Amino acid sequence: MALRIQALHVGTLKDFPTAAITYHRGFGEVHDVAMIMFLITGGDHPVIVDTGTGSVEFTRQHHGYTLVRPPEQEPLAVLERAGVDPADVGTVINTHLHWDHCSNNDLFPNARIIVQRDELSYALDPLEPNLAAFERLPGLVPPWVRALDRITAVRGDVELAPGLSIVHLPGHTPGSQGVLVQGEERSYLLAGDCVDSHANWDGDAKLSHIPSGSFTNLHDYMDSFTKIEDLGCVVIPSHDFAVVETGEYV
Repeated sequence: MALRIQALHVGTLKDFPTAAITYHRGFGEVHDVAMIMFLITGGDHPVIVDTGTGSVEFTRQHHGYTLVRPPEQEPLAVLERAGVDPADVGTVINTHLHWDHCSNNDLFPNARIIVQRDELSYALDPLEPNLAAFERLPGLVPPWVRALDRITAVRGDVELAPGLSIVHLPGHTPGSQGVLVQGEERSYLLAGDCVDSHANWDGDAKLSHIPSGSFTNLHDYMDSFTKIEDLGCVVIPSHDFAVVETGEYV
């Protein structure tokens, strides 16, 4: 079954540290980062992969970043233009549970939410350097908790539907996962933050693939790169403006 992927632009983080995206590269530099929610259609129901950040004010107050999100990039407005009623979305897949990938899970009232079991476990009690990324902070309820009753925890690689599979890609977080999608002539991997940008996957003179500057296990991360290579798919990064410009993958 051929499926279609649409990259929906749901905001921009301004002046994000480059070294947080590309390991040991670009210290002192900043760049803008696209927030992307992916829509998969062509199956029994619409599927959403990652749901983006909270509000502009929340992002500034609790994470210290400037989020630019004009009205036309509000998640509900983007979905409406794509012709999708959030109530019709049957599945939400979180590639991981960092705040910028799961903050709008509760917009989809009828969806089951797919998360790796290892990710859930770690998100409940992350190490101190990861507390803010998982919003395990005093006075905050992590956004994924708001839809906890609809979470389905999986372990490892799982086929969800014809042409749609989960691929466990630990390293960035213990339960990071990608989504393998069968298009008309090729397969695509929504890689989550295992691959933030094309620069990560393309590599440079020193590394064939460059990890993110944020990870919980570098051994796992490099093994996940090898696993992606073996898939023989087109890799779609999670935060690259080129993905938004392409817009659609079939």
